[in-house]
Amino acid sequence: MSEVDWLSHLLQIVTVTGQLEVRCTYGAPWRVAWGRAAANEIPYHAIVQGRAIFEDPETRTTRELVSGDIVLLPHGAAHVLHDGSGQAPIHTRQHRRPAGWMLSENDSQGEQLDLLCGRFFIAPPHDRLIRNYLPTNLVARAMDGRGEDGIGSASNQLASLVRLMRMESAGDRAGGRAVLNALSSALFTLVLRAASESEKAPEGLLAVAGHPRLAPAIAAMLGNPAHPWKLPDLADLCGMSRATFMRHFQDRLGCSALDLLTDLRMSLAANELKKPAISTEAVAETVGYQSVSAFRRVFAERMGMTPGEWRRLAHNGE
Repeated sequence: MSEVDWLSHLLQIVTVTGQLEVRCTYGAPWRVAWGRAAANEIPYHAIVQGRAIFEDPETRTTRELVSGDIVLLPHGAAHVLHDGSGQAPIHTRQHRRPAGWMLSENDSQGEQLDLLCGRFFIAPPHDRLIRNYLPTNLVARAMDGRGEDGIGSASNQLASLVRLMRMESAGDRAGGRAVLNALSSALFTLVLRAASESEKAPEGLLAVAGHPRLAPAIAAMLGNPAHPWKLPDLADLCGMSRATFMRHFQDRLGCSALDLLTDLRMSLAANELKKPAISTEAVAETVGYQSVSAFRRVFAERMGMTPGEWRRLAHNGE
């Protein structure tokens, strides 16, 4: 693992799994609406062919998505996809496929759409970390470009992955469900990689990780959250003065580096508290706290419950 592989470090703390739920093959006019997702779910849509208008009623934003676009909704917002014509949608029918997902289609000969829809599941309580540090919606573009990035760029890798998902969902071969779920999980990682590498990384964690001068601080905190990091240490890693570092970090993330560090430590602690043999005192020390009472206070503030309550909840859940 490279020194700056912040994303692998993050996904060691936060477990994300995925599944394909619906493949939509529609001719215009069509319209599909999704309600708000559960707290630990992130809906996704991949436009394999055609185009769609994406509407977020909460932020009152609309955006045209074209073939190769993948949209994630980290905050699980209610949303609508439609063909943009404003006409009444044609009636659709659904068939459950052996691999567990649904095929939804209509009989219209209008402009054709091929759309893969699914969701990612985040093991609680890490959904809070994802919601706090990722934007409301996130669009990545999968392109079969042969530009200077060549075959290794994240957008080309995404294109290959979506092609694989399409091929796998076109047949009913042995292991189809397992393959599609594994590809869905990889899709989450590749979308985050593509977004952080894009010229205009969105706000939040992706904007900081994609910023060449701030990236070393993110890598350091994710690589070793228990280390007693101080602002001057992190600023030195980035070759900045403390004031400049704090300003840049706050502008892009919307909170301080030490806020992020605390959240990472609490997520790490939540994982450790699931292990019955490890005492709360040992967990506190593992995530960088000398005082168990200070750890308990911060955990309760950030997670909305005490370490003991979370331990019981996690144990009962399992």
